[in-house]
Amino acid sequence: MPVRQRGDAVAPPEVADFTTLLAPWATHLASIRRYSAHTVSGYLADAREFLSFLQAHLGEEIGLENLKPLTLSDYRAWVAARARQGFSPPSTARAVSAVRALHRFWQRQGVATSTAIFELSLRQKGRQLPKALHVTETREALGQIAAWQPEEWVGLRDKAILLLLYGCGLRISEALGLRQAILAQNSDELRVLGKGNKERVVPLLPAVRGALRAYADTCPYLSTSKPLASQPVFFGARGKPLQPAIFQRQLQSLRQAFDLPDFTTPHAFRHSFATHLLGAGASLRDVQELLGHASLSTTQRYTHLDTERLLSAYATAHPKAEE
Repeated sequence: MPVRQRGDAVAPPEVADFTTLLAPWATHLASIRRYSAHTVSGYLADAREFLSFLQAHLGEEIGLENLKPLTLSDYRAWVAARARQGFSPPSTARAVSAVRALHRFWQRQGVATSTAIFELSLRQKGRQLPKALHVTETREALGQIAAWQPEEWVGLRDKAILLLLYGCGLRISEALGLRQAILAQNSDELRVLGKGNKERVVPLLPAVRGALRAYADTCPYLSTSKPLASQPVFFGARGKPLQPAIFQRQLQSLRQAFDLPDFTTPHAFRHSFATHLLGAGASLRDVQELLGHASLSTTQRYTHLDTERLLSAYATAHPKAEE
């Protein structure tokens, strides 16, 4: 009978979702780290995918006792398997981050696990910089989006959302997560619940406040008969909370109609918010706070983007560029 070697292509002994193994970590992420349900779900999905690979890779059921003997080669085999399955490099980077977090949790719980995961390095082809629209392209989108819908209130809704993305730097999930209580406030500030349930305060420009009011005055589904704090601001055409995909499709139609760049997505307007602020002289720390970035290095990507644009302008227009 042939001896089974580690890494042989064998079927796992049984299908498992590893709920028992991961339940304490899930509770920790939700209750202690206060991650959103969406973030916890993503972490668990990455962990389950890793453990499923490991079960097939080792050819035996996975428990805490299997973790200590793992080597760097085992983790590299997992990354290679993800590449063969078509996972993108950013997706694998996020999965590795999740599995590292899981290992750190286990170690804090006194579980003897392999430390090789912390030695794993991924080959990066260079981190892709965020893409921002030109100011004129942004104005084009803001000027046309309201007229692109057959119903007035829907067009005003889309314009208000776009202004929240570009005028306040919100993520699309943050904009659609707003509650009607903000419409009753006459404030120059907007409290936003971002990633990790972290709250930040951003200025609410008059143009954005005016767009929200114009939408609220025409939307047939806004109601004061229910608690405002529990009711969404933005509704779909049938009165249900608006889903991001609906707004994304609207931007796609607008992009095609007005020949806007291929990267004209909701997040591109958040990128544009940051890039245009930095280009106008805003400080990196201020932009970091407005975007809700935990790390300044994340915000610094926008300085590279602005530098690239300046160099491009120099090469095109400066009389010394050809010397």
